[in-house]
Amino acid sequence: MASAAEQMAANLSWGALGRATELRQRIWFTIGLLIVCRLGTYIPVPGIDGAALRNFMADAQNGIGGILTMFTGGALGRMGVFALGIMPYISASIIVQLLASMVPSLEQLKKEGEAGRKKINQYTRYATVALALFQAWGLAVSLEHGGLAQDPGMFFRASVVITLVGGTMFLMWLGEQITARGIGNGISLIIFVGIVAHIPEALAQFLSQGRSGAISAPVVLAVIAMVIVVIGFVVFMERALRKIRIQYPRRQVGMKIYDGQSSHLPLKVNPAGVIPAIFASSLLLLPTTIATFSGNQAGPIMSTILAYFGPGQPLYMLFFAAMIVFFAYFYTQNVAFKTEDVAENLKNQGGFIPGVRPGKRTQEYLDYVVNRILVIGSLYLAAVCLLPEVLRNQWSVPFYFGGTSVLIVVSVTMDTINQVQSHLLAHQYEGLIEKSQLRGKKRTGTAAKPRKAPARR
Repeated sequence: MASAAEQMAANLSWGALGRATELRQRIWFTIGLLIVCRLGTYIPVPGIDGAALRNFMADAQNGIGGILTMFTGGALGRMGVFALGIMPYISASIIVQLLASMVPSLEQLKKEGEAGRKKINQYTRYATVALALFQAWGLAVSLEHGGLAQDPGMFFRASVVITLVGGTMFLMWLGEQITARGIGNGISLIIFVGIVAHIPEALAQFLSQGRSGAISAPVVLAVIAMVIVVIGFVVFMERALRKIRIQYPRRQVGMKIYDGQSSHLPLKVNPAGVIPAIFASSLLLLPTTIATFSGNQAGPIMSTILAYFGPGQPLYMLFFAAMIVFFAYFYTQNVAFKTEDVAENLKNQGGFIPGVRPGKRTQEYLDYVVNRILVIGSLYLAAVCLLPEVLRNQWSVPFYFGGTSVLIVVSVTMDTINQVQSHLLAHQYEGLIEKSQLRGKKRTGTAAKPRKAPARR
């Protein structure tokens, strides 16, 4: 039988949005900051040769520049002040999470509650500054060597580094403000807006190829139908859960005895999200990126690597799928879902899986279940990420029609809808509490009136 909260969520109407004043303010606040993020992508870094930059980025789109352009919302292609985007912060967060699962001192901080979380966030910001400095310096040197600087020298490098690092830190601050005062998921929404902003351009380019005859009409319709099916498939897989029943024994509090309760431990089919795809893409595209920034002056070894591991090559796709599967298992077991911690928490709370002893046996059972789930989750992730490679090589479909971009857009959309629904549900609860308090006051006021005694005769 559904609980009161579940029944209220099922009966939730979007018409309540007009009555939720605080939620409307949060939405407008989020939209305003996202507009600021988009405007920053059009403010250029000083000292850049615009014409040479466009030619350079046209060559770099096949390497990691294509991925970075997607995550920065086009700021890297225009070399705007947000050219590094939010990627240094994401990389720093992943690195700190991995270290927190392997370094005992950081692992202890995770268990200290709010104070430990603030300390880890502080370390993440320091790591973000370090990564941004390194990437900005490398980008400034590459711009000089590529002949993109109008006045090369230390002053140009310093101005590029200060501008790009400042832009990344400002984006990180905007993301934190959206999370705290907006509708949540600030960092994810910044990436989401950058990807969505380029979808109309990619769609127009694809349809123009159909009108010019470069792609036949049946292929255009088949690709559109395929994209719709893939989006529906991604939504289904991202919502898919494997529920493990958890039983809690009877307990006595004072003189009262509470019956045992049962709940479920939800396990996502894809616990790692898009992290494995980002790791695998970045590593496999490094040879192409190095060749691009070195002016395509590669030696015989690099030429052989590019010939066999270039985008679209069979070995590239095979290793791409293998690395996605590897990172899906590695990130899930070390960061996303640590079975040892889950088993320990269940044991401390008195919960157990029916038929499985608490402690070590529970951890082994969870390992068994998670490994079987990840077979489906990692293969699903590899299939979705390989789709754009097939479409791009066979029918010249733009990159934004599949892979990491679809995963990010679908996941962030679902999370944002859940955030909005939670705010609406909280608003509905507040309304019910206010009504109950008013009814209580009315009843109290009615009962407080003294009743007249019957007249004596």
